[in-house]
Amino acid sequence: MIKVLFLFGLFFCGFSVVMGAFGAHVLKDKLSEYSMSIYDKAVFYQLFHAFGILITAVLAQIFNTQTFNLSGLLFIFGILLFSGSLFVLSFTGIKWLGAITPIGGVMFILGWCLLFFKILKMQI
Repeated sequence: MIKVLFLFGLFFCGFSVVMGAFGAHVLKDKLSEYSMSIYDKAVFYQLFHAFGILITAVLAQIFNTQTFNLSGLLFIFGILLFSGSLFVLSFTGIKWLGAITPIGGVMFILGWCLLFFKILKMQI
């Protein structure tokens, strides 16, 4: 599972750079200011939580506990739902996709809460 977390974290980091560059150089004149702000938010949260996935992978490797794996999985699915829905929304304008975004946001929050309480309880 640790290797999976590292691979997803690294993939999402690289993909964030690609999507950021694509947005800055290709989409900036094609999307409205509102759609571009949605797109930028998707890139930011994807990159931020990609680093979160890498952190969980390192912690899982060091401390060998499933809680860190679960946090990493929450970040992965959070990126897919939160950033994924925002990417599609920015391209298509399909408003109902906005209802999916908060589910990904809740996954982000749960992932961070799991990390916080696990580390709080640890004797380190």
